[in-house]
Amino acid sequence: MSVRTQSSEPSGPSGAVHRAGFACFVGRPNAGKSTLTNALVGQKVAITANQPQTTRHTVRGIVHRPDAQLILVDTPGLHKPRTLLGERLNDVVRTTWAEVDVIGFCLPANEKIGPGDRFIAKELAGIKKSPKVAIVTKTDLVDSKTLAEQLIAIDQLGKELGIEWAQIVPVSATANKQVDLLADLLIPMLPEGPALYPEGDLTDEPEQVMIAELIREAALEGVRDELPHSIAVVVEEMLPRQDRPADRPLLDIHANVYIERPSQKGIIIGPKGKRLKEVGIKSRKQIEALLGTPVFLDLHVKVAKDWQRDPKQLRKLGF
Repeated sequence: MSVRTQSSEPSGPSGAVHRAGFACFVGRPNAGKSTLTNALVGQKVAITANQPQTTRHTVRGIVHRPDAQLILVDTPGLHKPRTLLGERLNDVVRTTWAEVDVIGFCLPANEKIGPGDRFIAKELAGIKKSPKVAIVTKTDLVDSKTLAEQLIAIDQLGKELGIEWAQIVPVSATANKQVDLLADLLIPMLPEGPALYPEGDLTDEPEQVMIAELIREAALEGVRDELPHSIAVVVEEMLPRQDRPADRPLLDIHANVYIERPSQKGIIIGPKGKRLKEVGIKSRKQIEALLGTPVFLDLHVKVAKDWQRDPKQLRKLGF
């Protein structure tokens, strides 16, 4: 079993060879994939929340190094689907796995390996061409004994299913422990080649998709139990406000927050519109930080009946 910790590895290679390629983080929902993507890129490009199934779009975060460009593909958590949306999300994951140069399998240090992890590991065992790195996330939440037990369990899981881990790496994205080391270990597995994205790009997500995700993240906060995954957001329009002086621009953004049932409307809006106002304030700050310009955000809550199960609605909402 090859477990990597910071002291055993010098920092990234400094030869003349340049590498560029795609790495993808997989794992059951809420295994820390999005937080890890954000930590590696050094900026928020993937939305995170304390409930599973937050990520719905493949977000590419781009890590720039003098000798390499590591493009991170963050996929939805693979799970046993109960809805048409669930099936489509799983298809996205499998398609992504087939196209990347290296797969990082995220397993939280603070939870024993369960049926969901085995379900994914079995799928991974069938993918022969891509090297697989086991990433033990959330190590800041456990003591060294628990971490050691988890590392042994992951090694054992690989042996049982015939997966040869290229590395097993413990990391904590929130405490920034071993995050750079993880990049150092992933980069040599990428093919040689020139950079695929311009210096300074951190993601290739369209701005409207990222804005919709920031609004959805803010809308999910505080309604976890009532509306775990009934929320979708579509940015309908983004226009610079006319007749503004050049040194005081304002961007008007009109977005719809969709829920599945009329009864859910009141939960999102809150008493006297208080909740929706909070969602607007929180997401507007994040959007302004993302775009670097003042924003007027206009939010409306609409019902799209049972959208997670309706192919027509799914298409309309971008899935």
